[in-house]
Amino acid sequence: MATTDAQDLRERIGRFRILIVGRANAGKTTILQKVCNTTDDPEIYDTKGKKIDAAVVKSTIKRGNHDITNEMVFKSNSDFVFHDSCGFEAGSAKEFEKMMKFISERVHATKLENRIHAIWYCIPMDEHSRTFQRSEEKFFSECDTGQVPVVAIFTKFDALRIVAYGEIKKERKGLSAEERSQRIAQRVEELFTRTGVWDRLCDANNRARPKSQVRLENMNKPNVNCDALLETTTLALDDEELRLCLMSTQQSNTELCIKCAAG
Repeated sequence: MATTDAQDLRERIGRFRILIVGRANAGKTTILQKVCNTTDDPEIYDTKGKKIDAAVVKSTIKRGNHDITNEMVFKSNSDFVFHDSCGFEAGSAKEFEKMMKFISERVHATKLENRIHAIWYCIPMDEHSRTFQRSEEKFFSECDTGQVPVVAIFTKFDALRIVAYGEIKKERKGLSAEERSQRIAQRVEELFTRTGVWDRLCDANNRARPKSQVRLENMNKPNVNCDALLETTTLALDDEELRLCLMSTQQSNTELCIKCAAG
């Protein structure tokens, strides 16, 4: 994409805005850091653009208060602005209503720059027997996400691989390395299907349904990136200008840009 085109898009659309949803310890912060290629914490701003002390934000969250309208921006890639749903997943009805109001206002905002452009819903797989909880049920059955694509992110997916490895321990004898790998991959798929989480997320009775899914593994390793998430999100966007806007945030990632353009 030409630099002038990217600049024109940013002027009209502003930064690419994402709401990230998920329980505590779902790996949300790590995902955002990987997306923005940093290990630093984000800077936080209120709706008027005033920077907020991170210590103050942490203090209000501990007291059970969280302002979803606050914007998180990483210095390493300021073309993104993130909002965190932190709060309702713990069972707070008040926080859930605040999130519902925020989503409704932002998905139907007149100005494209004020809208949420994508929603990332994180579900950790390290407790695969508890993947679909009350928080997921409430979000997908009640939230009006309009035309904004929801991408389901199954974090800590490598936890299923560990379980699968243990379950086929007796079956591994006499198998080649390739056969063992295939058998483990097959068992991982069986374990994931057995959770029923994807079917429940995509239930036709849900008000919101994910447009696509991404599975993230080994996010604690420094060489692991979030290219799959960015590519999936780009392809989930129906608006061509928003696609180009998201691609423009990754101009240094030539391979990813080519993949998205081809899609």
